[in-house]
Amino acid sequence: MFSSRSAVRFLVPLVLLPGLSGCFVSPDGQSSSRGGTSGARLRVALAFPPAENFSPYGADATLLSRLGVTEGLTALDANGAAAPALARTWSREDDRTWRFTLREATFQDGTDVTPAAVAAALTHATKARPAPTALAGVTLSAEPDGDSGVRITTAEPDPVLPMRLAGPSLAILSPKAYGKEGERPGAPTPVGTATGPFEITEVNGGSATLDRYDDYWSGLAHASGIDARFVKDGTARANAVRTGEVDIAEAIPVAQATTLDRSTLKEAGTTRTTSLQLNTRTGPFKDPALRAAARRAIDSSALVKGVFEGYADPGAGIFGPAVTWAESKRVKPAGRAKPARPVGEPITLATYDNRPELPEVAQVVQQQLQKAGFMVKLEVREYSRLESDALAGKFDAFIGARNSLLDTGDPVGVLGSDYTCDGGYNLARLCDKRVDRAVAEAVRTDGTGERQDAAMAAEAAILGADAVVPLAHQQVVVGVSTKVRGVLLDPYERALVGAGTRR
Repeated sequence: MFSSRSAVRFLVPLVLLPGLSGCFVSPDGQSSSRGGTSGARLRVALAFPPAENFSPYGADATLLSRLGVTEGLTALDANGAAAPALARTWSREDDRTWRFTLREATFQDGTDVTPAAVAAALTHATKARPAPTALAGVTLSAEPDGDSGVRITTAEPDPVLPMRLAGPSLAILSPKAYGKEGERPGAPTPVGTATGPFEITEVNGGSATLDRYDDYWSGLAHASGIDARFVKDGTARANAVRTGEVDIAEAIPVAQATTLDRSTLKEAGTTRTTSLQLNTRTGPFKDPALRAAARRAIDSSALVKGVFEGYADPGAGIFGPAVTWAESKRVKPAGRAKPARPVGEPITLATYDNRPELPEVAQVVQQQLQKAGFMVKLEVREYSRLESDALAGKFDAFIGARNSLLDTGDPVGVLGSDYTCDGGYNLARLCDKRVDRAVAEAVRTDGTGERQDAAMAAEAAILGADAVVPLAHQQVVVGVSTKVRGVLLDPYERALVGAGTRR
């Protein structure tokens, strides 16, 4: 039985969110009405298991959002702009202050989503160590404002705060998630404390059980629950779709895509780019002329055809076709060094095997660099055993896949973290005054179009330094039973199953 308040909570979003519900969902993938029949459970295979007990502050944050467990104050629409989620509206009061108006919603423990609870959740996120990726380099404070408002103030002007708050690591959880007052702070638990259409009820090693949350603010989900399995092996995920063991399997390797019936494959462009990062600080690629030689040696079209089998686009820049505005605003790199002629310079090229296509990409890149005159040693490891050495500059070149808009939705964010002197994920170890000035200018720029223009100017400066060679802009390939409707094909890779997903 549903209260009148629940009915109001359901009807209001339908009026306020006509565009949001359809951003990534097919027209027949909308949530059911209150009192609808109970739908079948969904069987889902995910590529990466939880690494931090489902803490929303780390890599597990996207697992939670993909399974429809957590939500933030905002979401991202198909164009990368901030859209309503737990906040139905917002306004900027001055350079550093924003006010967000909350919708009526409840946490999965039955308590109301109140301004105090939201402010407390954001405050906990600011104290997490390491800081959530969406808050890297940002200082903010949140306080309740009246019966339905939250006022957020940043230490420095932050024109993209609404986009930042859409980051999965800034999900809003109930006070219960953070433990009792006075206890030693730790990672919050999303089990029974989130706001999404599905609630985690059990985690058991390589699997998790989720049930439908019947008081979800946007309406009763079609599926009665989700049985999730974490299957690292891509071939096993593809086989599970083929045999009907699962209804949905994410990240189908391109080598397996051709083995599946075409009717069970769904693909869409993503904001993920596979790139060759060149160590600009030590080793042979400290020389700009040798970096230019490496860039000239790469044929990305051969990679797209041979390795990705057409499920990717040739590398055009840090931002690819799924960033819909990028191509029309792209700036031609200037100031590039003249390529030198490599004469047997030895280099070590590294990549990881969590994404099965990357070792294949690395082998093709190895051959292309060797043909250009480099001597290339290839090293492949599991990502967790590789990252620290890559960041420390122990390799001359590194191939990785990076979603440029995953953390904040702001194109400037990835440029600052990956290519500036103080960047925390600077695999190219680039420290170039011209690049830092261009990124700093983009950080200061307000207005959506103007900020995009500044981001593309900064991209041109980075490409001009030949610190990175874009190889391919990947597509997401998902295996989906022909009985399933409403799977979320999200270019930001934050969503997979939602209230409208059903079989």
